[in-house]
Amino acid sequence: MRILTRSDVRRAISMREAIEAVKQAFIELSARRAIVPVRIAVPQERHDGITLFMPGYLRDSDALAVKVVSVHNLNPERYLPLIHALVIVIEPDTGQPVAAMEGGYLTALRTGAASGVATDLLAREDSEVAAIIGAGVQARTQILAVAAVRPIKRFWIFARQVGEIHSLIAEMQPQLDSSIELLVAESPSEAVRDADVICAATTSNTPVFNGADLRPGTHVNAIGSFRPEMQEVDSTTLKRASKIVIDSREGALTEAGDLLVAIEQREIQLSDIYCEIGEVAAGLKPGRESNLEITYFKSVGNAAQDAAVAQAIYYRALEEGLGLEIDLSM
Repeated sequence: MRILTRSDVRRAISMREAIEAVKQAFIELSARRAIVPVRIAVPQERHDGITLFMPGYLRDSDALAVKVVSVHNLNPERYLPLIHALVIVIEPDTGQPVAAMEGGYLTALRTGAASGVATDLLAREDSEVAAIIGAGVQARTQILAVAAVRPIKRFWIFARQVGEIHSLIAEMQPQLDSSIELLVAESPSEAVRDADVICAATTSNTPVFNGADLRPGTHVNAIGSFRPEMQEVDSTTLKRASKIVIDSREGALTEAGDLLVAIEQREIQLSDIYCEIGEVAAGLKPGRESNLEITYFKSVGNAAQDAAVAQAIYYRALEEGLGLEIDLSM
């Protein structure tokens, strides 16, 4: 088995490569060419945490992997990452585990890549201003993904802790073209009111911006909330959206609080969900059809993404000799 650290994972794949892998995963998922059970959630209430078990197999890509990911909300107070994760890659023809890799960065990478796919398919091609709500690990890969597919000139960033924004800017500025500005927004309204693309990447249970502030032509990626009670994006945004697009119908209708709360409150109907992003990626449904449309993409995360990206990382690790090879049979 090959053991890959976070630095190995980062070296093995670029954001553009991750976006292509995730796009193919979404196509297979929507074509029912993927076996992806709804993830198993094991809450640990006394520790304010939850652990998720996420297996997935892509039949066409022949990618098989399982991820174990924990989200513990008290970790930042302990100076620990909010998310810990491990991904195990399995050889489909033999069932042999062939790699174990750090999954925290992989999770952020494939989540960012999902927004990259959606932004490429749904955002205006001339999008130049983006808003990032949140300043954690996920926010970093959202920036990389949006910048990879659109000619962004300016990112407005809002988070409750201004110090976290400054840390994000210091880390991300060297990774971007020098012409791209990273700016601190004093409020959610300041962040989103001129934005062409918005990424909500928080663990908030309540809406993080006012949908009335969106201007026509905006695209929204909502990737933070992953439980039925979490409503990161408000019903106003959903009612204004001409297209509500999801990563997986089964996952979204089980876990996407943005949608479930709005449906329960009768702000939107189930029939208002336009399609899965894989249908747009495959050319089965049109994406953006007007520069005035407000579009919305909701991702709760899916093991198909993990399997696709993990397979690409594993193959590159073999090519470049990354990681440590160990024999588990000894």
